[in-house]
Amino acid sequence: MVSSTIYEAKSLTKELYKIFAGVYSDFRIAAVDDYKFELEPLSYEDFIDSIEKNLVKCIVLLENQIPTAFLAYTTVISEAIELNVIHCLGDEDLIVKRKILLEKFLEETEEEREEKIVCYPMIGSQGGFVADIVHYGFKLVGLAVLRFMFENSNSDTILHNAILKEKDTDYTIVFWSDEYLEESIPIVHEAFKNTSDALFDTRFKSLEGTRDILKKIVYGTYGEFLPEASSVLLYKEQLCGFCFVNITGGKIANIPIFAIVPEHQGKGLSKHLLKKSLLTLSDWVKSSQRQFKEINTTTETDNYQALKMYRHLGFKEDYCYTQSYLPVE
Repeated sequence: MVSSTIYEAKSLTKELYKIFAGVYSDFRIAAVDDYKFELEPLSYEDFIDSIEKNLVKCIVLLENQIPTAFLAYTTVISEAIELNVIHCLGDEDLIVKRKILLEKFLEETEEEREEKIVCYPMIGSQGGFVADIVHYGFKLVGLAVLRFMFENSNSDTILHNAILKEKDTDYTIVFWSDEYLEESIPIVHEAFKNTSDALFDTRFKSLEGTRDILKKIVYGTYGEFLPEASSVLLYKEQLCGFCFVNITGGKIANIPIFAIVPEHQGKGLSKHLLKKSLLTLSDWVKSSQRQFKEINTTTETDNYQALKMYRHLGFKEDYCYTQSYLPVE
């Protein structure tokens, strides 16, 4: 007699903690190579602690009562339901397992999805689920991850030798001060409200939501903010653009927000902002003031102007991935 496989998806509870540890351990091994995680995932103990504190939610797939896959998500960081990862042991029945987990996730979040979108970065091997996830109503946007590696002599040469269009003397570039916070809110709102970023994080669509994002960047909720490396563009002493820099973890810096008021675009000013921030970080690294391995950023794969700007100053495209999102019905 041929035994059939019985799948069951359920929330991770205490009685499953011990036998679930092996699946989570397999995920941690795969996190960097298979899923392109920049930082090492939480230890199993810290992951369980996050579950207990309701910071992270986890759905486990049982295969004949044995855990073989899981889905982790959170609802407490932003205004979206963030689907962090779907991980399966091995390659057998991947699509079936992912579908079962996703359907359980959609069932669990049905009430929250009346007000919140779902965003799911399908990084690394999770891209194999793209063709199937669209059947659940998910929309897709292609994103490119670019990195400037401070130990790469070629990138350093490109940065220091980059020739920029001369800027008008009415423009000055300074570093961030908290006095610019309120003035920056409408600039970011206008710059992002009709972009793909607003699809993943609907806070960009309102001034109040944009204020929440900026305050969490500036006050360190999303990682250590670096005001001394965050460039600010002034036109006749009025704020008209900026390049924020923070630390997402360890030796990795990130550009979370880059915006210039529309009437000041097309003048090569973005490169001036970016170069000032990069040179500051580079000087810190060379003087051992700070130890950064890289600074990275993300932009849409069809945003050719942004891609060209980053390449011009020494960034290299590392990989592309699909950002999926499920709109509020």
